[in-house]
Amino acid sequence: MKGVHYDGTGMVWVIADGHEPEELGLVPSFFAADDPRPAREQIAERYISGWTPMPGFKIGKESELLYPGDPPLKPIAVALLRGLEVLVFYEYSWLAIIQHDGSFEVSRVD
Repeated sequence: MKGVHYDGTGMVWVIADGHEPEELGLVPSFFAADDPRPAREQIAERYISGWTPMPGFKIGKESELLYPGDPPLKPIAVALLRGLEVLVFYEYSWLAIIQHDGSFEVSRVD
């Protein structure tokens, strides 16, 4: 990870080598560091399609997103929401919300 993108919501997105902040689209605008709600609630309210987790994903080494039969996806960008949740954005508009205990949800956000 290399580049850092300050999105105006009080959050910092760290952008992976070879990627640009523009690849995140509107995703950073769905979250605000000063909003006390969990990430899933924030995005459910601010994203027109809401938050619809898709089961079957696993998180691999180096935060790769794994789904049976698909090639692994490497992170494009990572952000920490209030030190409580890790947001990881991947190619094809997949977003993972990872909790401290290792549990997570993944949804398409495009």
